[in-house]
Amino acid sequence: MSRNTRIGDTSGASKKDILDLAVKNDVRFLRLQFTDILGINKNVEIPASQFEKALEGDIMFDGSSIEGFVRIEESDMLLSPDLGTFQIFPWGDEKNRVARVICDINTTDGNPFPGDPRGVLKKILARADKLGYTMNAGMEAEFFMFKPGADDAPSTVTHDVGSYFDLAPADLGEDARRAIVGVLEQMGFEVEAAHHEVAFGQHEIDFRYADALRTADNIATFRFVVKYVAQTFGLVASFMPKPIFGQNGSGMHTHQSLFKGKTNAFWDEKAEWELSHTALHYIGGLLQHARGYTAITNPLVNSYKRLVPGFEAPVNVAWSMKNRSPMIRIPDRRGTGTRIELRIPDPAANPYLALAVQLAAGLDGIDTKADAREPVNTNIWEMSHREKRRLRIDDLPKNLEEACDELEKDDVITEALGEHVTQHFLAAKRMEWQDYISQVSRWELDNYLAKY
Repeated sequence: MSRNTRIGDTSGASKKDILDLAVKNDVRFLRLQFTDILGINKNVEIPASQFEKALEGDIMFDGSSIEGFVRIEESDMLLSPDLGTFQIFPWGDEKNRVARVICDINTTDGNPFPGDPRGVLKKILARADKLGYTMNAGMEAEFFMFKPGADDAPSTVTHDVGSYFDLAPADLGEDARRAIVGVLEQMGFEVEAAHHEVAFGQHEIDFRYADALRTADNIATFRFVVKYVAQTFGLVASFMPKPIFGQNGSGMHTHQSLFKGKTNAFWDEKAEWELSHTALHYIGGLLQHARGYTAITNPLVNSYKRLVPGFEAPVNVAWSMKNRSPMIRIPDRRGTGTRIELRIPDPAANPYLALAVQLAAGLDGIDTKADAREPVNTNIWEMSHREKRRLRIDDLPKNLEEACDELEKDDVITEALGEHVTQHFLAAKRMEWQDYISQVSRWELDNYLAKY
């Protein structure tokens, strides 16, 4: 891979700046990137002759072909590029480079399209801004790398049998992980750590937190880069939450904090636990709306195979500073590093919608002075049902259908998503659930076929 394409921070760049960078770096194609409601990366690729038109926001595409966007009779959409997201991909022919810029989606009259996930997050961030808050976030997206099956069919054969933080002889997974880090750094990521995770073939690469919109953009880019680089090593990367029965699944723990200017609004040096009233009410909002936003943060049938006892994933609506069994953990660091870690989300979630619903829940908690209750510093997994009820510890939804039902009746979360996203997301997910429950699984055949 080429090593000389890093262009640094392009925030504040003008259209002329981007066009000059493209010429200087022999960029011949530009990917106009966006995501659909389900969080799948999409793009329209254009040649150099169309760059100026694209940077003016004049490139149109057929929205009726994108999951959950619009009906056929109202299909035309415009791609409005965020110039600060311009990056050159550090691979391929050095004389015919490819770059990308992340786009917002507008209707043909120039207004924001209500079905654009990035627009949904920007709307909630604007609401926070009116209250004087900015949101910082860091998302830790775990992933697996598998060997391809016969004829390149999907496979869950891992490239190693390593465990948490293992040091192993050099293998495809270790080399691929290092190459992924290298590409991310060339694309402007500040990578803080990379390591093997608990399950066989499972990895984590952590990069520095940023403002919420940039973090969501980074996750969309991260998933693409991981899959691309893994493929060059003969591996298949997957962000499926629970691909292997009996092994830990992949999470996307989300660290978040609110700032007022340069002051962390979650920190109060004189308060109990050094957590401000703002932080406690924000926690209260996350707890109160947890069952309502889980469909967004854990959007697949498979997501709920991860949210089961025994595999370090949360299943209970509670918070703690001492253990990882509740859904919220408060890391030890205080001062400007005071933050809340939500452990529910998984890496299949649309990062824009996932951050939007978490912020909406937290802001509602601040607005209503929601009760965070007492932290639960004993292992919830070992508690009896009666003990959990005494402490008002609720359970997270146990499957996608239940999560959709809870989303539909949570007015705070559906209002944050907007009517368009809510309706199309629920329609897609209810169809997914119906398709799933109509299948006959291997487990059913093994347990019932000969017995009945």
